[in-house]
Amino acid sequence: MAFQRRRQNQHYQLRILIPVLSTIFAALLLLITLLSFLAPPPTDHNRLRHSTSFNNGIEIQRNVIRNQVFRVPIGGGSAGHDLWVSKLSKFYYGCSNASNKFAPAEVVTQPNRYLMIATSGGLNQQRTGITDAVVAARILNATLVVPKLDSKSFWKDASNFSEIFDVDWFISFLSKDVKIIKQLPKKGGKVVTPYTMRVPRKCTARCYQTRVLPVLMKKHAVQLTKFDYRLANKLETDFQKLRCRVNYHALKFTDPILKMGKKLVQRMRMRSRHFIALHLRFEPDMLAFSGCYYGGGEKERRELGAIRKRWKTLHQRSNPDKERRHGKCPLTPEEVGLMLRALGFGSDIHIYVASGEVYGGEETLAPLKALFPNFYTKETISSKEELAPFSSFSSRMAALDFIVCDESDVFVTNNNGNMARMLAGRRRYFGHKRTIRPNAKKLYSLFLSRDNMTWEAFASRVRTHQRGFMGEPKEVRPGRGEFHENPSTCICEDPEAKVKLDSGSQRTKVHENGRVNNTGKETGESADDHSPDDEPDWSDLDYMENQNGLGEKGLTNGNDMDYSLLLKSEEPELEEMLSD
Repeated sequence: MAFQRRRQNQHYQLRILIPVLSTIFAALLLLITLLSFLAPPPTDHNRLRHSTSFNNGIEIQRNVIRNQVFRVPIGGGSAGHDLWVSKLSKFYYGCSNASNKFAPAEVVTQPNRYLMIATSGGLNQQRTGITDAVVAARILNATLVVPKLDSKSFWKDASNFSEIFDVDWFISFLSKDVKIIKQLPKKGGKVVTPYTMRVPRKCTARCYQTRVLPVLMKKHAVQLTKFDYRLANKLETDFQKLRCRVNYHALKFTDPILKMGKKLVQRMRMRSRHFIALHLRFEPDMLAFSGCYYGGGEKERRELGAIRKRWKTLHQRSNPDKERRHGKCPLTPEEVGLMLRALGFGSDIHIYVASGEVYGGEETLAPLKALFPNFYTKETISSKEELAPFSSFSSRMAALDFIVCDESDVFVTNNNGNMARMLAGRRRYFGHKRTIRPNAKKLYSLFLSRDNMTWEAFASRVRTHQRGFMGEPKEVRPGRGEFHENPSTCICEDPEAKVKLDSGSQRTKVHENGRVNNTGKETGESADDHSPDDEPDWSDLDYMENQNGLGEKGLTNGNDMDYSLLLKSEEPELEEMLSD
């Protein structure tokens, strides 16, 4: 009886509990449904902008969709190769001595033939003109007057040749190749007035002989204006080697510039055993000239558009994003930093930055400085008093940066302008010192999609894209690109060392006639041809002087010769001009 009553009580309690539990579960279900309804929908990752934060020294970017974390490590990790030195560089060396067929200047120089040139652009663009002027004088068998530097263009630097380069060294070093004098001689007590003309861009040796030589023989003194890239890229071997002797040996900075430049290098060396030099090239004028767009909205378009109006020959880009997709634009400072970290450079690396005013200022530089806190410029490692003799002259300041970049263990160029090209060629010639050029076309799409992948995947793809852009020997085929960047004629292979690398292969040593080369070895030209997966895009832009067309006063001097042909070839080639 008692047992039956207990069972009835339990059955009664269970009948009451079931509705209560059902009500609770129904309420929970309703709550979950309500929360799901109120939750925001998934966001398109292409429109989601992630901010970078710092947690215990590690940068974190969160991907909301895939719940991944894009972690940029402090250390560089292992990139599977030596970051600072090319392992193949020991097999190659600079060789620029003339052959026995290249007669001494005293034998070939003709009397009453004087060639003058007026350079154009900034320091490095002028350097190309000076180098090519020596070769042009040799082609014409003329005496070269020390080149006149440009003081009226964008750069506004009144420095003359002797204030930047050691003029006596320049004349004496090249005395066997070309006769050079400091000024035109007097005739009848008066200085000879030169005939002014201009040659087309990429003018060949035959072009000089047919267009300039007849005028030179008649007028005796000729001045070539706007002399930049006025000599063909491909010339016969002895002329190419003369180019290298001028550029890499005869053009030496003055002692004050060299002394200050070396002081900057020493101060970087005191801070670290190795350092990177970065030619950032992210100034407002550079971005305006390139016509690129970096996502700054109407403010960016308005500011850069105003700067672009300085050059009447420029036109607004109809699709500025397209320029970035095609690799025609500098990387942002943050993108440069991510590329370097992915290649294996850790946050302890010291970086010297050669740059003018950066567009966006410190806000733009902040991500790069966060990645590489050891961030220096010539202004931060020297005093105002030390820079005072140079600070009012853009070319002298550029010369200081040139020296530090040349002496760095790794040089990183962020555009394909004159300084980048001149230094890349020089570093190849003097032992293939590591030179990194961003493969901007491939990296751009990778930067856009980086939030959708892990850091490891991102770094792996950066290293893949950068193959062929790291300054290795023969990564650019001989004859490709500008000669000043790829002086392949002046880079020889050590056949004995190469045989050791290529076990079992037989190499014939090719001797170079004439003087001993710069390393004391006999020289051999290599015919090997290597092509990377991604050939660099050599085309680029330059600063153009704000002039009213090409018909300068005094261009033809009323001569009866038809020089209209010289002018017609100018306009289509304006976009071949290169930034300094």
